[in-house]
Amino acid sequence: MSEQPMNDSRAVLRCSNLGKSYEEGPQQVRVLGGLELELFPGDRVAIVGTSGSGKSTLLNLLGGLDTPSEGSVWLAGEELSALGEKERGLLRNRALGFVYQFHHLLPEFSALENVCMPLLIGRTPIPEARRQATELLERVGLGHRLHHKPAELSGGERQRVAIARALANRPALVLLDEPTGNLDHHTAQGIQELMQELSRSMGTAFLVVTHDPQLAAQMDRIWRLEDGRLVAA
Repeated sequence: MSEQPMNDSRAVLRCSNLGKSYEEGPQQVRVLGGLELELFPGDRVAIVGTSGSGKSTLLNLLGGLDTPSEGSVWLAGEELSALGEKERGLLRNRALGFVYQFHHLLPEFSALENVCMPLLIGRTPIPEARRQATELLERVGLGHRLHHKPAELSGGERQRVAIARALANRPALVLLDEPTGNLDHHTAQGIQELMQELSRSMGTAFLVVTHDPQLAAQMDRIWRLEDGRLVAA
């Protein structure tokens, strides 16, 4: 297994010379190349860029859902490409949370049951999983909606459940893909404030891919994805 350089040992996420190419007929199309990025505990970073610039591809690489054509990604000190599929899955469950534009909550389960899922997958006993999930839902302002199913919740409430679910295993990093894309301004502002509070109180790092300039402006750093590379915005 490749080792992270010693001076990066605190990084919750690091990518080095990261690149991704796809074959289109006889040609190889390079989507990303030479990316360098580090996130540390409590960091809040936004990545912006036009549609088709490779933002979703980058998130999939950083989350270990896709394999880079070149370079490496380290998550919580582990190089993703050096791990088998099962090991990657266990690491993602332990150290990484995902929040998508469309919340992807399980419609047949309550808010509490949705947040319990990552804990149960990680073999947390049911009573403890319910206790931790309840605490997280209270933390995001939904202690009164524990037993409501997604269809009974507003868009902002569903997104808060998704954030609570992403935080269930106290991950080092949460990746968010357009988390406020379908929310009104007031609700989006509440999500921004929630991320800010959680980064301070829990030390969670947040990496947000967004088209929303107001959300990006709330982050500590903004990177723009241009021509397959990250440049400071």
